Amino acid sequence: MEERRPDPDLLIDRIRRETERSHEGQLKIFFGAAPGVGKTYAMLGAAQQKRTEGIDVVVGLVETHGRKETEALLAGLEMIPRLPIEYRSATLAEFDIDAALKRKPDLIVVTNSPTQMLPTLVIKSDGRTYTNFSAPGFPYIPQ
Repeated sequence: MEERRPDPDLLIDRIRRETERSHEGQLKIFFGAAPGVGKTYAMLGAAQQKRTEGIDVVVGLVETHGRKETEALLAGLEMIPRLPIEYRSATLAEFDIDAALKRKPDLIVVTNSPTQMLPTLVIKSDGRTYTNFSAPGFPYIPQ
């Protein structure tokens, strides 16, 4: 009986593709039918679980809307300082994608969807332009 062994070059190619895929960013969206149904709470709970599993988790932007239970879930999570942005004669504190990219966490939590951000907000980083806070190879979890 002839032994069939896998082609080593094909195995190496498969391993290389799987390794490349493991470095790609993933998107997880927490949907809810209305404000206050627990999207941010569930997201921060999931982030805390990942942190206990040894995943490097940071908070990029979270709005707790003054809910004490939600604020409590921020305990132990590193927060990326907000970036001050001038908009219509006001200074707003927004998500700092450059700081997030420099920090290179395994997972970043962002609870404001792009529709809640400034209508003309475009973020430029490393010569590239990003909208909706997406960047190649960078995990992003919007609300």
